[in-house]
Amino acid sequence: MSLRINDTAPNFSALTTHGKIDFHEWIGDSWAILFSHPKDFTPVCTTELGYMARIEPEFTKRHAKLIGLSIDPVENHSKWAADIEETQGAAVKYPMIGDTDLAVAKLYNMLPADEAGTAEGRTAATNATVRSVFIIGPDKKIKLMLTYPMTTGRNFDEILRVLDSIQLTSRFKVATPVNWKNGDDVIIAGSVTDDDARKIYPEGWKAPKPYLRIVKQPH
Repeated sequence: MSLRINDTAPNFSALTTHGKIDFHEWIGDSWAILFSHPKDFTPVCTTELGYMARIEPEFTKRHAKLIGLSIDPVENHSKWAADIEETQGAAVKYPMIGDTDLAVAKLYNMLPADEAGTAEGRTAATNATVRSVFIIGPDKKIKLMLTYPMTTGRNFDEILRVLDSIQLTSRFKVATPVNWKNGDDVIIAGSVTDDDARKIYPEGWKAPKPYLRIVKQPH
């Protein structure tokens, strides 16, 4: 199954370190960050899970929940969490999915739908594509998808930045330019006519080109 931005995030039931969940019910009216890992006790992922544990309060401020996934049993996740706290200095409090039957990885197109077998006997290399990040909105639609190679640690500050942009542009008819950070100027969306823009921004805007209308970030 191929997934695209604005598709409904596939729902699933799964065992996690917080018990069994129905994914859509778990999201509720929040935003969700689903990030996956090829296997427990892998070095790069250890640093990633630890960093996410440290910055989880930043996601909570943005009404976003974190949930990890690894193709290993939940009982292994608990042991791994102890290593993560010891080496990274932060306790993992968000749930971690045990995807031993590969069901969620297949559902989210991280492994081929016809992939045979279970987590048993699989290695990080055979699960290399299970290194994706999904931002999912309260409407259960996929807002962002990213997949990284195993040897490159993910930049979760970038996920926070993107979440800020998505939340801002869902409230106002604006877009964010390259390397935008919260508080920077934004661009009036192309769907807004100049006449309508004058009503929204009576003080006007900078326009180096007619299609590039720059204003202060709305609040």
